[in-house]
This record gives sequence, C-alpha cells and structure tokens, in this order.
Amino acid sequence: MTTPPSTQTAQDGPAGIRPSVRAVPAYPFTPTDAPIKLDQNENPYDFPERLKALAVGRLMERPWNRYPDLHADELRRRIAALEDWDEHGVVVTPGSNVLIKLLTELAGIGQTVLTVNPTFSVYTLEAQLLGANLVQVSLNDDFSLPVEGLLAELRSRPPGVLYITQPHAPTGHLDATQSVQTLLDAAGDWVVVLDEAYHQYAHSDLRALVRAHPNAVSLRTFSKAWSLAGARAGYALGSPDLAANIQKLVSAFTMNALTQAVLEVALEHPHYVQERALEAVSERGRMLEALQNHPTCTAIPSQANFFLLRTPDADAAYRQFLDHGIVVRRQDRLHLLRGCLRVSVGTPAENDRFLAAALALR
Repeated sequence: MTTPPSTQTAQDGPAGIRPSVRAVPAYPFTPTDAPIKLDQNENPYDFPERLKALAVGRLMERPWNRYPDLHADELRRRIAALEDWDEHGVVVTPGSNVLIKLLTELAGIGQTVLTVNPTFSVYTLEAQLLGANLVQVSLNDDFSLPVEGLLAELRSRPPGVLYITQPHAPTGHLDATQSVQTLLDAAGDWVVVLDEAYHQYAHSDLRALVRAHPNAVSLRTFSKAWSLAGARAGYALGSPDLAANIQKLVSAFTMNALTQAVLEVALEHPHYVQERALEAVSERGRMLEALQNHPTCTAIPSQANFFLLRTPDADAAYRQFLDHGIVVRRQDRLHLLRGCLRVSVGTPAENDRFLAAALALR
C-alpha cells in the first residue's frame, strides 16, 4: 500500500500539533540592542553586589548533585513570613508568567478566560495556546476597569478565570480598591487573579481582598522592584485550598538551587527594594512633569515603573529614540493605544537622556 505524500511543510510542523498552538504567533517581543534599555519594565539597577557575593557563597556551600526542595518549601516559608501569609497558601514558580499559564490550565481550559482590552499579552497568549474561550472587555477611555461590562460577563457565563492587573499593564492605571472588590464580590465560583507585579511602585496592596475571597489569588514577582528578572521567580498568595490545587500543576523540583540561594539572600535583606521603588516613583514623577507641556506628545500618568507616551507617529518616534541610543516599547497596535510608546523608568542619567530625546520630538 502506497502512503500518499504529506501536505505538511517544514514550517507547519507535525500534523499532531494542536490547531490552537499552530494558530498563535510567538510571544510578541524582539530584542533590540541599545545603550539605554527602557523597553521591558526592568529595574535599572542590578541586584546589590554585596548580596550577589552572599548568594554565590551560599550556592557554593550546597551540593549540586542533589535535587532542590520538591516545591521550594523553604522559599514558601520565607515568602509567607515576608507577606504575613499562611505558608500553605504560597506557590512559587520560575516567574509569575509560569503562574499565569498554570492558572489558565487550572480554570481556563474548556472554560472562559476573562480579561480587559488592552491587557498583559501573556493572559491572551496562554488562553489561545490552551484553547480556552478568551473574552475581553474594553477598558474605559480613561483606562479604568469596565466594571459593569465585566460584571455582565461574570453573570452570563459559567465559571472560568478572571485576570485583573493592578496597577494595570500596559497603561499603568491603578483602580479604586472598591472597583476590584465589586468584581470579587460578584465572581462567585470564578477564579480571580489579581496580578500585582508592580504594586511596590503604586504603594498598593490587595492582600486583604484575597484573604476575604477564597477564590482569589495575588500574583507577585521578584522581576521588578527586587531587581531579579534574571533569576526568574514569582509567587502566588491565596487560600490553602486554592494554592494546593495550583501546586498540583507545578512540576516537581522546578525551582533550581541557584535561584533558591539568590532569593533566600534577597528575602533576608529586603530593605533595598523599598529604596529602589521610591527612587523609581520619584523619577517617574520627574519625567511626567518634564513632558507635561510637550508640543506634540502626551505623557499619560502611571502608577507603575513605566508610563505611556502618546505620539503623533509611534514608528517615527521609536526610530528617533533608537537614533539616540534608547530603546522603548511600541504599543501603538493595541486597542485604545494609538500612537503610544511604553517607557520604563531608568536611572536618573538614563532618564535625562530620554527626556532630551523626547523633548526633541515633533
């Protein structure tokens, strides 16, 4: 019997790949080399040198031939102490983006992923990759939560997962706590994810809402204010029952010995985090004030370590910044963000260079 030739191309990949995976483009980021990097909302300062040395010393003392903690149990205890949380309600993974994938697996597959538009791209990407029913409700024109629209979706659909980011990405908007509480109170059996990746820059804290709602979870990260994006670590705070179900989806031994050593040292010396967050907030205010009377561009207020700059021509502005050795992030293709670039807050010297280039835009 002759087997007919395959119609698959090398680019298509094997026929067994799920259609939902085949249809989704890769994560929408292309690295660009530039002396001043203001495109990924990173902390512009590295992990303190003294703490690096302590972490390396601690790692050298440990056996590398042994598996680390099964579920990062020591880290869970230390994070619980920092956050005043039940350690059984803490889940640690290599980055909060991993938690987003797991939470979509937990409550989105075969169900609904509900969020706003625009939103953090990982929510929509994971929903599409996992074949969930993705529903997005447009933000209000001032970037505030569309509370009534979200309530209507919560009430009309079977339970799934709702993603709320506070402060919001990519706009930096922070909503009134009452707006978030209204949605939590109405969520019923939905799993509600409060992504607080940037909370140190907004002096915001939604842990009390999570404590009062056993279906809610707060996501937090070491990538931003902690200056540890390279270590890849994030965590969830929730009820012990919800955390236990999330933990079922976490691969065993997923937190390696290097990351554990670094995080232990960071958690023992957390004071630098507040100092750096305070500087970022001050610099954010300085940058927004300097751009307030720009003749053609509008800097949009933010409560995160970044802000949006609305320009007449995002492509031209992006290229002009590159000509000055500065890379920012284009957001102009997103809903409501026509002409917008996203600018991370850098060091004072980097911000001075950015402002000089921005004030030359026409």
